[in-house]
Amino acid sequence: MCARVTLTIDDLDEVAAALDAEFSPDDARRYRRRYNVAPSDVHWIVEYGADRRVLVPAAWGYVPTSSTSRTAGGARKPVINVRGEQVGSGHGFRQAFESRRCAVVTDGFFEWDARRAPFWYHRADGGLVLLAGLYQDPPAGQHDPRFTVLTTRPNKLVAAVHDRMPVVLPAAVVDEWLTAPPDKAATLIRPASEETLIATPVSKRVNSVKNDDPACLAPAGPEAQRELF
Repeated sequence: MCARVTLTIDDLDEVAAALDAEFSPDDARRYRRRYNVAPSDVHWIVEYGADRRVLVPAAWGYVPTSSTSRTAGGARKPVINVRGEQVGSGHGFRQAFESRRCAVVTDGFFEWDARRAPFWYHRADGGLVLLAGLYQDPPAGQHDPRFTVLTTRPNKLVAAVHDRMPVVLPAAVVDEWLTAPPDKAATLIRPASEETLIATPVSKRVNSVKNDDPACLAPAGPEAQRELF
Protein backbone atom coordinates (compact mmCIF):
# COMPACT_ATOMS: atom_id res chain seq x y z
CA MET A 1 0.00 0.00 0.00
CA CYS A 2 1.13 3.54 -0.68
CA ALA A 3 -1.31 6.22 0.42
CA ARG A 4 0.90 9.21 1.32
CA VAL A 5 4.09 10.65 -0.17
CA THR A 6 6.32 13.69 0.20
CA LEU A 7 8.10 16.07 -2.14
CA THR A 8 9.96 18.60 0.00
CA ILE A 9 12.42 19.98 -2.57
CA ASP A 10 12.37 23.78 -2.76
CA ASP A 11 11.25 24.38 -6.34
CA LEU A 12 10.30 22.66 -9.57
CA ASP A 13 13.48 23.77 -11.34
CA GLU A 14 15.50 21.68 -8.90
CA VAL A 15 13.21 18.67 -9.40
CA ALA A 16 13.40 19.01 -13.18
CA ALA A 17 17.19 19.28 -13.12
CA ALA A 18 17.47 16.10 -11.08
CA LEU A 19 15.24 14.32 -13.60
CA ASP A 20 16.56 15.96 -16.77
CA ALA A 21 12.94 16.80 -17.56
CA GLU A 22 11.07 19.77 -18.98
CA PHE A 23 7.85 21.37 -17.74
CA SER A 24 5.36 24.05 -18.66
CA PRO A 25 5.83 27.49 -17.06
CA ASP A 26 2.09 27.53 -16.35
CA ASP A 27 2.40 24.23 -14.47
CA ALA A 28 5.38 25.52 -12.50
CA ARG A 29 3.16 28.08 -10.75
CA ARG A 30 1.30 25.20 -9.12
CA TYR A 31 4.35 23.70 -7.46
CA ARG A 32 4.84 23.83 -3.70
CA ARG A 33 6.70 21.77 -1.15
CA ARG A 34 4.59 18.88 0.15
CA TYR A 35 4.96 16.95 3.40
CA ASN A 36 1.80 14.85 3.27
CA VAL A 37 0.44 14.27 -0.24
CA ALA A 38 -2.76 12.21 -0.06
CA PRO A 39 -5.06 10.50 -2.58
CA SER A 40 -7.16 12.94 -4.65
CA ASP A 41 -4.43 15.59 -4.32
CA VAL A 42 -2.72 16.94 -7.41
CA HIS A 43 0.90 15.83 -7.46
CA TRP A 44 3.71 15.45 -10.02
CA ILE A 45 4.45 12.66 -12.45
CA VAL A 46 6.98 12.16 -15.23
CA GLU A 47 5.80 11.03 -18.67
CA TYR A 48 7.89 10.52 -21.78
CA GLY A 49 7.11 13.19 -24.40
CA ALA A 50 8.16 13.24 -28.03
CA ASP A 51 11.84 12.89 -27.22
CA ARG A 52 12.37 13.53 -23.52
CA ARG A 53 10.91 13.38 -20.02
CA VAL A 54 8.13 15.80 -19.12
CA LEU A 55 6.98 16.80 -15.62
CA VAL A 56 3.23 17.33 -15.32
CA PRO A 57 0.73 17.77 -12.47
CA ALA A 58 -1.76 14.92 -12.10
CA ALA A 59 -4.52 13.92 -9.69
CA TRP A 60 -3.85 10.88 -7.50
CA GLY A 61 -6.59 8.36 -8.24
CA TYR A 62 -7.02 6.38 -11.45
CA VAL A 63 -10.59 5.54 -12.51
CA PRO A 64 -10.58 2.28 -14.51
CA THR A 65 -13.47 1.94 -16.94
CA SER A 66 -14.11 -1.65 -15.86
CA SER A 67 -14.22 -0.87 -12.12
CA THR A 68 -17.14 -2.33 -10.20
CA SER A 69 -16.29 -0.35 -7.06
CA ARG A 70 -18.46 2.76 -6.85
CA THR A 71 -19.12 5.59 -4.43
CA ALA A 72 -22.49 6.09 -2.74
CA GLY A 73 -23.45 8.41 -5.59
CA GLY A 74 -22.78 5.74 -8.22
CA ALA A 75 -19.48 7.13 -9.55
CA ARG A 76 -16.54 4.80 -10.09
CA LYS A 77 -14.14 4.91 -7.16
CA PRO A 78 -10.59 6.12 -7.99
CA VAL A 79 -7.86 3.53 -7.47
CA ILE A 80 -4.79 4.83 -5.64
CA ASN A 81 -2.69 1.62 -5.80
CA VAL A 82 -2.54 -1.30 -8.21
CA ARG A 83 -0.79 -4.56 -7.47
CA GLY A 84 2.14 -4.73 -9.87
CA GLU A 85 1.59 -8.44 -10.39
CA GLN A 86 -1.78 -7.68 -12.05
CA VAL A 87 -1.11 -4.83 -14.45
CA GLY A 88 -0.20 -6.97 -17.44
CA SER A 89 -3.08 -9.42 -17.07
CA GLY A 90 -6.20 -7.31 -17.33
CA HIS A 91 -8.13 -5.92 -14.34
CA GLY A 92 -8.70 -2.69 -16.27
CA PHE A 93 -5.02 -1.69 -16.48
CA ARG A 94 -3.55 -3.68 -19.36
CA GLN A 95 -3.82 -0.86 -21.89
CA ALA A 96 -2.34 1.68 -19.47
CA PHE A 97 0.56 -0.66 -18.73
CA GLU A 98 1.24 -0.98 -22.45
CA SER A 99 1.33 2.73 -23.25
CA ARG A 100 0.74 5.00 -20.25
CA ARG A 101 3.40 4.26 -17.67
CA CYS A 102 4.74 7.13 -15.57
CA ALA A 103 7.06 7.81 -12.65
CA VAL A 104 5.48 9.44 -9.59
CA VAL A 105 7.91 12.04 -8.28
CA THR A 106 8.52 11.91 -4.52
CA ASP A 107 11.33 12.14 -2.02
CA GLY A 108 9.70 9.63 0.31
CA PHE A 109 6.56 7.71 1.23
CA PHE A 110 4.81 6.74 4.46
CA GLU A 111 3.67 3.40 5.80
CA TRP A 112 1.89 2.69 9.10
CA ASP A 113 2.31 -0.21 11.47
CA ALA A 114 -0.49 -2.05 13.31
CA ARG A 115 -0.54 0.69 15.97
CA ARG A 116 -0.95 3.43 13.35
CA ALA A 117 2.56 4.69 13.99
CA PRO A 118 3.90 6.28 10.78
CA PHE A 119 7.30 5.64 9.22
CA TRP A 120 8.81 7.76 6.47
CA TYR A 121 10.82 5.83 3.88
CA HIS A 122 13.32 8.01 2.07
CA ARG A 123 16.86 8.19 0.73
CA ALA A 124 19.65 8.92 3.16
CA ASP A 125 20.93 11.69 0.86
CA GLY A 126 17.52 13.36 0.54
CA GLY A 127 17.26 12.59 -3.18
CA LEU A 128 14.23 11.73 -5.24
CA VAL A 129 12.36 8.48 -4.76
CA LEU A 130 10.59 7.69 -8.05
CA LEU A 131 7.60 5.36 -7.89
CA ALA A 132 6.27 3.30 -10.78
CA GLY A 133 2.82 4.45 -11.84
CA LEU A 134 0.17 4.40 -14.56
CA TYR A 135 -1.72 7.43 -15.79
CA GLN A 136 -4.85 8.17 -17.78
CA ASP A 137 -5.67 11.19 -19.88
CA PRO A 138 -7.81 13.92 -18.30
CA PRO A 139 -11.55 13.23 -18.22
CA ALA A 140 -13.76 15.51 -20.30
CA GLY A 141 -13.84 19.00 -18.87
CA GLN A 142 -10.73 18.49 -16.70
CA HIS A 143 -7.16 19.60 -17.22
CA ASP A 144 -5.05 17.15 -15.22
CA PRO A 145 -4.37 13.49 -15.98
CA ARG A 146 -4.92 10.95 -13.20
CA PHE A 147 -2.48 8.38 -11.84
CA THR A 148 -2.10 5.35 -9.61
CA VAL A 149 0.96 3.88 -7.87
CA LEU A 150 2.07 0.29 -8.45
CA THR A 151 2.91 -1.87 -5.44
CA THR A 152 4.90 -5.04 -4.91
CA ARG A 153 5.98 -7.31 -2.06
CA PRO A 154 8.05 -5.47 0.56
CA ASN A 155 11.77 -5.59 1.00
CA LYS A 156 13.11 -6.44 4.46
CA LEU A 157 13.03 -2.82 5.66
CA VAL A 158 9.38 -2.20 4.77
CA ALA A 159 8.26 -5.71 5.77
CA ALA A 160 8.88 -4.76 9.41
CA VAL A 161 5.88 -2.42 9.09
CA HIS A 162 3.76 -3.41 6.09
CA ASP A 163 3.15 -6.32 3.70
CA ARG A 164 3.31 -4.19 0.52
CA MET A 165 5.46 -1.34 -0.76
CA PRO A 166 5.44 0.92 -3.83
CA VAL A 167 7.63 -0.07 -6.76
CA VAL A 168 10.69 2.19 -6.49
CA LEU A 169 12.43 2.93 -9.80
CA PRO A 170 16.23 3.33 -9.73
CA ALA A 171 17.29 6.41 -11.70
CA ALA A 172 19.07 4.25 -14.28
CA VAL A 173 15.87 2.47 -15.36
CA VAL A 174 13.40 5.37 -15.52
CA ASP A 175 13.52 5.70 -19.32
CA GLU A 176 13.20 1.94 -19.65
CA TRP A 177 10.10 1.99 -17.44
CA LEU A 178 8.56 4.82 -19.46
CA THR A 179 9.27 3.48 -22.94
CA ALA A 180 10.13 -0.24 -22.96
CA PRO A 181 7.75 -2.94 -24.24
CA PRO A 182 5.43 -4.25 -21.51
CA ASP A 183 7.25 -7.56 -21.04
CA LYS A 184 10.51 -5.75 -20.37
CA ALA A 185 8.88 -3.14 -18.13
CA ALA A 186 7.32 -5.94 -16.09
CA THR A 187 10.79 -7.08 -15.00
CA LEU A 188 11.19 -3.75 -13.14
CA ILE A 189 8.25 -4.51 -10.84
CA ARG A 190 10.15 -5.75 -7.81
CA PRO A 191 11.05 -4.66 -4.26
CA ALA A 192 13.64 -1.95 -3.83
CA SER A 193 17.10 -3.16 -2.91
CA GLU A 194 17.86 -3.00 0.80
CA GLU A 195 20.32 -0.13 0.53
CA THR A 196 17.94 2.17 -1.40
CA LEU A 197 15.96 3.58 1.52
CA ILE A 198 16.10 4.31 5.21
CA ALA A 199 13.12 4.39 7.59
CA THR A 200 12.44 7.25 9.99
CA PRO A 201 9.67 7.05 12.60
CA VAL A 202 7.84 10.38 12.42
CA SER A 203 5.11 12.34 14.16
CA LYS A 204 1.53 11.06 14.15
CA ARG A 205 0.67 14.53 12.87
CA VAL A 206 1.01 13.01 9.40
CA ASN A 207 -1.92 10.67 10.14
CA SER A 208 -4.35 13.48 9.30
CA VAL A 209 -4.54 14.61 5.68
CA LYS A 210 -5.31 18.09 7.02
CA ASN A 211 -1.67 18.45 8.09
CA ASP A 212 0.89 19.23 5.39
CA ASP A 213 3.86 21.01 6.90
CA PRO A 214 7.42 20.26 8.09
CA ALA A 215 6.12 19.14 11.49
CA CYS A 216 4.78 16.00 9.78
CA LEU A 217 8.39 14.81 9.51
CA ALA A 218 9.33 15.57 13.10
CA PRO A 219 11.02 12.56 14.75
CA ALA A 220 8.75 10.24 16.70
CA GLY A 221 9.35 9.34 20.33
CA PRO A 222 11.72 6.60 21.51
CA GLU A 223 8.93 3.98 21.67
CA ALA A 224 8.42 4.16 17.90
CA GLN A 225 12.18 4.09 17.35
CA ARG A 226 12.46 0.84 19.30
CA GLU A 227 9.48 -0.66 17.47
CA LEU A 228 11.23 -0.59 14.09
CA PHE A 229 14.85 -1.02 15.06
